[in-house]
Amino acid sequence: MSVSQRVKKAVETTLRSLAEAGELGPEGLAALKDAQWTLERPKRPEHGDLATNAPLALAKRLKKNPRALAETLVARLVSTGVVRAAEVAGPGFVNLRLAPSVFHAELADILRSGASYGHAAAASGERIHVEFVSANPTGPLLVAHGRGAVFGDVVARLLEATGHRVTREYYVNDFGNQVRLFAESVLAASQGRNVPDDGYKGAYIDELATWLKTVDPNVLTGERDALARTCVMWMLQGVPGSKELPGIKTTLRSLGVEHDVWFSEESLHRWGQVAAALRQLDSSGFLVRKDGALFFKAKDEASDDKDRVVQKSDGLYTYFASDIAYHADKVSRGYDRLINVLGADHHGYVARVRNALEALGLPSERFEALLYQLVFVYRDGALVKSSKRAGNIITVEEVIEEVDEAAGRRGAGSDALRYFFLSRSANSNVDFDLDLAKKKSLDNPVFYVQYGHARLCSILRKARSLGFELEEELPEDVWAKLAHPDELAIAARLSEFPDVVDEAASKREPHRVVAYVELLAREFQSYFTRLKNDADPILPPASVHIQHGWQKHWQQDKSRARLAWIEAIRRVYAAGLGLLGISAPERMDRPAAHADDDGFEGEVKP
Repeated sequence: MSVSQRVKKAVETTLRSLAEAGELGPEGLAALKDAQWTLERPKRPEHGDLATNAPLALAKRLKKNPRALAETLVARLVSTGVVRAAEVAGPGFVNLRLAPSVFHAELADILRSGASYGHAAAASGERIHVEFVSANPTGPLLVAHGRGAVFGDVVARLLEATGHRVTREYYVNDFGNQVRLFAESVLAASQGRNVPDDGYKGAYIDELATWLKTVDPNVLTGERDALARTCVMWMLQGVPGSKELPGIKTTLRSLGVEHDVWFSEESLHRWGQVAAALRQLDSSGFLVRKDGALFFKAKDEASDDKDRVVQKSDGLYTYFASDIAYHADKVSRGYDRLINVLGADHHGYVARVRNALEALGLPSERFEALLYQLVFVYRDGALVKSSKRAGNIITVEEVIEEVDEAAGRRGAGSDALRYFFLSRSANSNVDFDLDLAKKKSLDNPVFYVQYGHARLCSILRKARSLGFELEEELPEDVWAKLAHPDELAIAARLSEFPDVVDEAASKREPHRVVAYVELLAREFQSYFTRLKNDADPILPPASVHIQHGWQKHWQQDKSRARLAWIEAIRRVYAAGLGLLGISAPERMDRPAAHADDDGFEGEVKP
């Protein structure tokens, strides 16, 4: 039970007690049955830990003055053992200051729950399909694709954390003109010719052409469709040992992203699903023929102001025709919700898909689209421009390798991309500063949050070296030693984690988790700095612990409580980073500017 749940229960119990005693009037119990009141954190910390509008919400039905009702509630709440002090504010609000034991109970719950803290029961929610990335398999993944990959992955992680069953899917566009142009480009490169003007260029095209001449030369002289399928396969799998063509699956894996299903667009045509969907639309009157082409005509013209081509005059199907069949297939698989993660340039696509589902008689309300904005990469203060067709591209792999090399740690590049992509709302552009991402200093926000976790681990290691054993079950009299206002404030912050996860999942906003972890890091850093200045360290200083029998002269119970508190912080901190797919190192280099940091060993991770 979280802190807010404990307090809500205390308020409800108190109101019921007042009603049963007749102090709320004849309508007391009836008014409480469907009462709608809130409990939230005040905007200003000095106003208390939590505040409720219960008196204001109930006053009208009880025919009482809200402030008078608030005063009655305040007088009783302090006897619950949950509220230490309460005061009436405004027209009928109550500001609450909670008893330390409430926070101690929450810390104990965090330690007891382990990795499940902040998570709902598994498989207690919806079956959700999340389609994300789905970049055309005609070139390496660009940094912009990486943002969609990370955003979709973390939305899926959050949904799972809140009890939903999630399927992650990549829709492979392996059918149509762009795949044929891809094959023509590779064929031209293999023959030493210039690629078509509207084809694909770049070192990866030459790399794939050279590879095919080595491992499968016959495919270069065979039918174009077979060559196209082969090119797509190697683009997904990658050429072994190639930096230019690592493969989309390898790139995603290096970014910490895995898909459960790789769905082929070509299979929709092979199994006749596209033709079947169009026949159904035609029989229902949603298709019209103009100038030899077939158009989808939406019932709701306000949502899409023009008819959309589904079959061209030459008989070839459009991508939209495939999309109609694909989403019908998703619905047929029994998902409660279909989520598409798309670039912001696909905003018009959303209405088209929804209209098509409605025309097919399928539940369009299950369809949901999440749009993300652009990524701008900077190096040496200048914008790095990219063009997939011209071959002047900056890929996810390039960025990961560059940051990994600078950090001297595999995974640093993935952590950096994830952090920068997730730190902003999907509705905002992202400026990715390569130079900042490579810094081993607290100026680098990724380094800062990871350093915070490593510091906590370092304190716990130091405690073990002094003979302290981490205790996950402490008696109340030991927890009572944890009484510093900052310690209780951070405990209160930890209690917010389940709500942060729930809100981030329901609103599809991973940046809320980033903001939470950053805030937790800053608050502990501030506490730690003040603690050193107050000469009240968490662990005994060297001048004490080297003395014989030092344990007798040290406040061991306070250290025991603080260490359990630090472990609770570490677990929530690691859980937050885990939801973001960012590693939580236990050891890191100490920044040169923090050489006097007594709470950090500055060890290098092996």
